[in-house]
Amino acid sequence: MGFLKNYLKDKLYILKVRDRFSAATQISQRQLFNQYQVWKKEDKLPQISDTGFRVFSQYEEDGKLLFILSIIGMQNKTFIEIGSDDGINSNCANLALNFGYTGLFLDGNPKAIKRGRKFYAKYPHPWMEAPKFTCDLVKTENINQLIKDANLKGDIDVLSIDIDGNDYWIWDAISEVSPNIVIIETHIELGMRNIVVPYDPDYFFPGKHPIYHGASPIAMVNLAQKKGYRLVGANDLGFNFIFVKNGLGDKELPEVTIESVLWHPSVEDCFKKFEPIKDWEFIEV
Repeated sequence: MGFLKNYLKDKLYILKVRDRFSAATQISQRQLFNQYQVWKKEDKLPQISDTGFRVFSQYEEDGKLLFILSIIGMQNKTFIEIGSDDGINSNCANLALNFGYTGLFLDGNPKAIKRGRKFYAKYPHPWMEAPKFTCDLVKTENINQLIKDANLKGDIDVLSIDIDGNDYWIWDAISEVSPNIVIIETHIELGMRNIVVPYDPDYFFPGKHPIYHGASPIAMVNLAQKKGYRLVGANDLGFNFIFVKNGLGDKELPEVTIESVLWHPSVEDCFKKFEPIKDWEFIEV
């Protein structure tokens, strides 16, 4: 009976996942994509904060990425997701499975990478190349080579970084590609201070303390501006900042303030978590 229960559970999970890239799901998203383009011409676009929804992403990033891409265009349908786990419940899975994107899923968990390869081999896109999966501990010293090994270079549509650690330093080091959109975990627990935890090539979460990693919102925005990007939004909880390359959709996707994306009630509780590490080493950038 236990075998049968697990078998049925697995089958129901597969059916649920397949619903997320069914014809109905693809049609509804394309209709929304086209509607945004109509509203763009009519100057009636909604606020990005009102466009979020979840298909494969952990939170509502799928909807916000679709909104941004409807404005700036799906230019070459490529992505890189660093900290992708299995590439299924991730920020770029919706683009891969419902819009024919290809690119790189990069994670340090071999079991997750194996699971992702198996899934995408089982459900291949009918005409696009399957995403590549790479298992490695991402460092500033190897990130560009890992990207190069995946045959990616120059302009790409989306870069997603969520590695619970050196996110800031990895984005700072990337030079092999130039993404149009960057979605990156930003450590709001560090509060409204211009600080980054020093780079540690051997860091692995939770490290010395689960709060002692990453970059503050101000530091991440400063890095983005240095690299030619502006903050246009975030997920509702405020920890996944979304940046767009300057010169793309500047009118429709104006720069927003950090305060405007840190509105969720949980943010105040996050700020309080800084107290135990307030005297630890930080870098002002």
